[in-house]
Amino acid sequence: MSAVFENAAPLQQQDPDVAKAIQQELRRQQSTLEMIASENFVSEAILEAQGSVLTNKYAEGLPGKRYYGGCEYVDVVEQLAIDRAKQLFGVDHVNVQPHSGAQANMAVFFAQLKPGDTILGMDLAHGGHLTHGMRLNFSGTYFNVVAYGVKKDDETIDYDHVISQAREHKPKLIIAGASAYPRQIDFAKFAEIAKEVGALFMTDVAHYAGLIAGGVYDSPVPYADFVTTTTHKTLRGPRAGMVMCKEEFAKGIDKAVFPGLQGGPLMHVIAAKAVCFGEALQPEFKQYAAATKANAQALAEELVRGGIRIVSGGTDCHLLLADVGTIGVTGKEAEHLLENAGITCNKNMIPFDTRKPMETSGIRLGTPALTTRGMGQDEMRKIGSWIGQILKNPADENLQTKVREQVTELTQAFPLYPNR
Repeated sequence: MSAVFENAAPLQQQDPDVAKAIQQELRRQQSTLEMIASENFVSEAILEAQGSVLTNKYAEGLPGKRYYGGCEYVDVVEQLAIDRAKQLFGVDHVNVQPHSGAQANMAVFFAQLKPGDTILGMDLAHGGHLTHGMRLNFSGTYFNVVAYGVKKDDETIDYDHVISQAREHKPKLIIAGASAYPRQIDFAKFAEIAKEVGALFMTDVAHYAGLIAGGVYDSPVPYADFVTTTTHKTLRGPRAGMVMCKEEFAKGIDKAVFPGLQGGPLMHVIAAKAVCFGEALQPEFKQYAAATKANAQALAEELVRGGIRIVSGGTDCHLLLADVGTIGVTGKEAEHLLENAGITCNKNMIPFDTRKPMETSGIRLGTPALTTRGMGQDEMRKIGSWIGQILKNPADENLQTKVREQVTELTQAFPLYPNR
């Protein structure tokens, strides 16, 4: 039994308000369809590791080179995480200490760039990420940002634009990766461009890491100087980050993480990462990754059948962008309507969107969490049909109620943490 739940009685006694909120969140997760592309459900083993006594331990430094005593057992845990990640992704060097994907990206910037240096990353409005140069983010505040985007005709990355931007602006660092791009990224092409202009090449595979580990999305490791990722999303671990790199950059990355950006690592989270990587090394994880991708493609096909346009015409990964503006609702409205029916997603801008970020013309949908629950392509088609019905009949509250009842039946058939 997970330590998180074993300790529910003391928590209830000590702080009933927090205990109640946690139980309500558990019920929400159990009874709704989680389709936010960046979310997943961890195993009970990961919950146990993250809720362990390792939360008590400071361990500044690296395994065998700590600034605190009493680290002999946390050293074992962190070395397991490092070794497993290296095996999983086939990389030279790994630092598992970043608290998040954003801090993993910061570590690369801190190690290799100076304020004012030029970076070339994907436009946030076209599917990029905040940390790739958004003006209010640290990346857009401290660095000179140049962006590339997608082509208007097919909504895939415009590699000619990447080349022209790189040649004109001579960036110090080129970033490939996205938070809302459903197609395979040509990492070899990016590496070729970076080499031509003398830039370092970083890939942020936070969304795709689990699919890469599972062999259903091309890996950037043979091409990139740096590979950053979160450890949740498709990798199905704790919410945290990690930096991988070529050996020549190892010392700089380690120094950037600590003491550059962080103090003591979160050893309980690193333990959960170690468990996550161990799970991802099992044969079943390849099946999970393949099912996640197939489920996304089945979902996209069903939405198209229901008259909803899919950005770029489909997906090569775990996520898809649906252009709901074409059926007369905004992304904000769609998110609200679907939540009423027990389907959780997020509004999202689509390329060349004419609506504001808090309104949007699209929604982003993902299949990692539902695949973890054991749902397959038949369930995705059923869910896609429900989504289409709801969004094309936004005023029909009875329909939303009916779908909510069907969602409840479906979630009960695929239980999450059934002993809780």
